[in-house]
Amino acid sequence: MKNFLIPSLFALLLSATNCSPFMVKSDFAATENFNNIRTYKIRMDDLKLNDIDKDRVLNEISKNLQMKGLNVSNTPDIIVDVKAQHKKIRDIQQNNPIGMWGWGGPYGWGVGVNRTFATNYNQGSLIIEFRDANTQKLVWQGIGEGLNVDKPSTKQKQIPILVEQILKQYPPSK
Repeated sequence: MKNFLIPSLFALLLSATNCSPFMVKSDFAATENFNNIRTYKIRMDDLKLNDIDKDRVLNEISKNLQMKGLNVSNTPDIIVDVKAQHKKIRDIQQNNPIGMWGWGGPYGWGVGVNRTFATNYNQGSLIIEFRDANTQKLVWQGIGEGLNVDKPSTKQKQIPILVEQILKQYPPSK
């Protein structure tokens, strides 16, 4: 029974850890009182996404902010700026297997092969900034990286998760 319990607990612990493919971070103005922020308006002047992805991102941001108790307004407390960017990534992985042993034991002759694999892909980032509507001063910023922009079906699944993980860090705990 003991031999079964230890691997089961290890598997449970492993599944409970965060295995997110995204790197998310945030920063904020320490002097800002985030309890006073109740309304927002999304500004998307330089959101360089196709219309489908733009709708996905904006809908997810609105949904998450409304779940936090914020409401859309024409006279908002904050302006939400959204930016997206991507960069080309070259992922190089090297496989160094141990050679196969041949005649004569471990010191005989045999065959071993080293292989190198290179993959190119585009990685997307999403930046969500909250600016004070009166002063235009940046009060909070969340950045999420790791979006797979080359596969539309993957991107469709990843955008809601990425937006949620970014906005999970708002409001900041001081």
